[in-house]
Amino acid sequence: MLMGEAVRGVIVDHALLQYGTIQPENFKSNGTLSLLRKLLFSNIQTAISYVLPVSAEQVNLLQTMAKLHSFECLPLTASSPDIASREIAQTWSHISGTILYLLPNHDASPKITCTYFSIALDDEVTSAFHNSNRIYMEKLEELPLTICHLNKKAISNDLVTVGYIMKPSREEDFAKRGAFPICPTPNGLMFLPLTFELPISKQLEEVDVILHKATDEIVSIELNSSSESSYQIGYTKGMQELQRHIENHNDCFEVDPLNSIYPVLDRLKIQQLLLGLEDLNVGGRCKVRAPHFLKVNSFDEPDLVQRLHDATLSLPSIVKPQVACGVADAHSMAIVFKVEDFKVLNVPLPAVIQEYVDHSSTLFKFYVLGDRVFHTVKKSMPNADVLIKSSEKNGSKPLLFDSLKSLPTATANQHSEGWDPCLDLALVNKAAERLSKRLGLTIFGFDVVIQEGSGDHVVVDVNYLPSFKEIPDDVAVPAFWDAIKKKVDSKAVK
Repeated sequence: MLMGEAVRGVIVDHALLQYGTIQPENFKSNGTLSLLRKLLFSNIQTAISYVLPVSAEQVNLLQTMAKLHSFECLPLTASSPDIASREIAQTWSHISGTILYLLPNHDASPKITCTYFSIALDDEVTSAFHNSNRIYMEKLEELPLTICHLNKKAISNDLVTVGYIMKPSREEDFAKRGAFPICPTPNGLMFLPLTFELPISKQLEEVDVILHKATDEIVSIELNSSSESSYQIGYTKGMQELQRHIENHNDCFEVDPLNSIYPVLDRLKIQQLLLGLEDLNVGGRCKVRAPHFLKVNSFDEPDLVQRLHDATLSLPSIVKPQVACGVADAHSMAIVFKVEDFKVLNVPLPAVIQEYVDHSSTLFKFYVLGDRVFHTVKKSMPNADVLIKSSEKNGSKPLLFDSLKSLPTATANQHSEGWDPCLDLALVNKAAERLSKRLGLTIFGFDVVIQEGSGDHVVVDVNYLPSFKEIPDDVAVPAFWDAIKKKVDSKAVK
């Protein structure tokens, strides 16, 4: 490869896709096809090839698969790299860069031969075919690793490879917005999807920094009743391997370390941290604060009424599990209207009872990306009087909901009249800076509601590595890259 010749195209022989075992209705969820889709999101031309002659039925199936994922379907007269490369160069004459052509090694090991060659605009193959132009793989999952290796070799060793791990649906959401390109970003980052299908140690040899949504890999959280914020976290086997590698290699650098995200797992810990925002307030102006709250280990406590009073809590109140994420019922919540209903409440314990703030059904979602802060406005739950009136229709029973799926929101005629929330952006930006320092996080989000009457800015939720998809991609994605790059640069200076 010549300098500057980044990977611009990938052709995968159809035999590597095992498409004969995939039903058309499963094309979307197939892991191999999802892997190739990541290349498209990185603006890498991607094609499925087949060698003529092929039956009409096979061609139809391949074309259906390719069309569904926006791949090309490329017929070739021969699979040998020297012939195929010239046909590929003719078909992709509009591309300038390095092309990877993957073929199966039938009944041999390694199982995949990856031949790479360079093409220029309106030109033929520019490099001869010999062993140095071939890379061998055991699994197709090695493809992103191979691309990152070749790009770094061709362009510059100064490129920063960001290895990332999160659940597939979240990864696709980021990737399709162009946030995780395998090809270099303008500020010199490449994103490598880490997979537990391959040894973590091998992948991290190519990685300079790790970005993880570790909460996606949690299988259990056990709170220690003897301590207010002590818990044991059980990760998936793959995440445990990554965690061990990080602990045993001092040069293994994370954008946000695992221990920095632990407070975000615990709603009680977050509430306690938010109390520290009080000293940002100046007399005569609206203030930023935490909601009033109370931790309970049982809803049947004999002195619950007095404890609610001491915590400045009135009804309705919102009840949330203390565990904030990573387990199935972390988002099972309730709004309680009568004290006696706590005894029959079906919210996981221990729990945090939190002040319900009248906020004109308006929620401000803030996203912190390094030293940049963005926000968007969303419709939210109605004020308490509307909820109370609505609850009377079912005997004022608790309103149960999953905050990820069915958060109750106000209708057009349920908004307060005569009062509009006025956001003090400078105050909230100070709060964002304070939270970033206290949490030690680079990328996080938090929600703010503005209390009717007092104008208090109440921070009601904090989360790690949010999607920030409400912010335009052309603004948020470069800020996301800059936040990571600045974190890497700051580490290099130390």
